[in-house]
Amino acid sequence: MKMTLFTMEIIDAQNNNYKIKISNNKECSIIEFDPLKKELHFFSNNKLTDYLRANEYQVRKMLHNKRIDTYYVGFDVKFVLTHDKDVAAFNDRRKIVVLDKRNNNFNSYAIDESDAEEKIYKIHTDASFFEKKKYGAFAFIIEDLKENYNLYSEKVDDIGSSQAELEAAIKALEVLRNIEKIRIITDSQYVRKGLTEWLPIWKLNGFKTINGEQPKNIEKWLSFDKACNEKYIEFQWVKGHSNHFENSLCDMYARDIGKDSN
Repeated sequence: MKMTLFTMEIIDAQNNNYKIKISNNKECSIIEFDPLKKELHFFSNNKLTDYLRANEYQVRKMLHNKRIDTYYVGFDVKFVLTHDKDVAAFNDRRKIVVLDKRNNNFNSYAIDESDAEEKIYKIHTDASFFEKKKYGAFAFIIEDLKENYNLYSEKVDDIGSSQAELEAAIKALEVLRNIEKIRIITDSQYVRKGLTEWLPIWKLNGFKTINGEQPKNIEKWLSFDKACNEKYIEFQWVKGHSNHFENSLCDMYARDIGKDSN
């Protein structure tokens, strides 16, 4: 998966239209974007502009996700575009997203469930956060190749539900440290997208979001990333509270920890 680093700088603003200079180490391109109307225009005529047009879906998604208060003259940040990325496939929750870090490589792509590995260990996870008690809890089930189940659960202090979901995945991978092929089945898009889409970008741009801020939970993301080294990981999303047996069981055990703890 080839990625290219760019710099964007907002150089002018008129009536909610922001003129943005995008540059690499060879040339620059001028675009204009209205974050309220979501209108994007390309003005330059060069190879960089052609590349931006070819990856317009990624450019639009980046600009759409950028908070309105971070649109101001003088703002600048480094960002990354992925060559030939099938953005629609990555955003399709029915797809399984693969992270392959075997042989010191990094490759990420989306596949249909019918193309997924048949012989694979499975991690089912879910987590909860108890606002009044200010702690979270998670549970995960490890399903081996013979469909045997092992259940694990844990309380985690001062942590929200997304962070607890992340912690569950890390702990489960530690249990399966000697297993190469693993599928993580989760109702968390945070877990599904973090390693396959966000972290590779943060590593290249100095750990900045498109809003110019440091991402949350960097240390946990790096731990998650390290736990995936030399592994083939499939991320499968399931809808929470939708009668998915293993997900519902994990949810029940995570909630029980909250009820039982003082």
